[in-house]
Amino acid sequence: MKSVALILAGGFGQRMQQEVPKQFLNIDDKPLVIYTLEAFQRHPDIEKILVVCIDGWHEALRAYGRQFHIHKLEWIISGGSTSQESIRNGVLFLKDKCETDDIVVIHDGIRPLVEERVLSDVIEKCRIYGNAVTSMPYNEQIFVKEDENTTCEYIPRDRLKRVSTPQAYLFGKLNWAYKKAFSENIGTSASSYANTMMVDLGEKLYFAKGSDKNIKITTQDDLDILKALLRMKR
Repeated sequence: MKSVALILAGGFGQRMQQEVPKQFLNIDDKPLVIYTLEAFQRHPDIEKILVVCIDGWHEALRAYGRQFHIHKLEWIISGGSTSQESIRNGVLFLKDKCETDDIVVIHDGIRPLVEERVLSDVIEKCRIYGNAVTSMPYNEQIFVKEDENTTCEYIPRDRLKRVSTPQAYLFGKLNWAYKKAFSENIGTSASSYANTMMVDLGEKLYFAKGSDKNIKITTQDDLDILKALLRMKR
């Protein structure tokens, strides 16, 4: 059983209002996505890395991989119009490269501060249960809209978990799920992801450890938080 990382770097990030895709923004002389790839490069359980990358940036990513010694970066392929399509592209690409019981770790390329302990736990939980999703407690109050201005219902916080990436799945189950989902149009909307699709297909998911530092870089504010966290880390 080996572990392969499937990193999503296929979006452009319009909300960032930059001239380059946000995953390639330069942070302290290093592209954002390289911080992400370094975490997987360092982890002893990750054997190879596949990046699903925005068109026109494949060669740049390959060059950055050489520059920053990302030796596990094995493959770079094109993404789709949504995250789900990009993950599906990655899964289909791995069909002849992974065994049924290999582990595929899916992660957003714009979550650059994934910690080793988080990766270790999601892989270990997947070995035990067949899948694992990074999770954290939900500490805010959630109310259900009655209309745009009122509510009379809330969801108790102890029933909620925040989930993000990394997520890990046995390849055989992941391959089956994406074939079924896209052939039957189940869990394939623009807002769907591997975890929500699995639940839509009737699968049970297992929680793994998360971290508040594992932020997703979506806006300029997120970028400022990342820079502050990197300064603290140094």
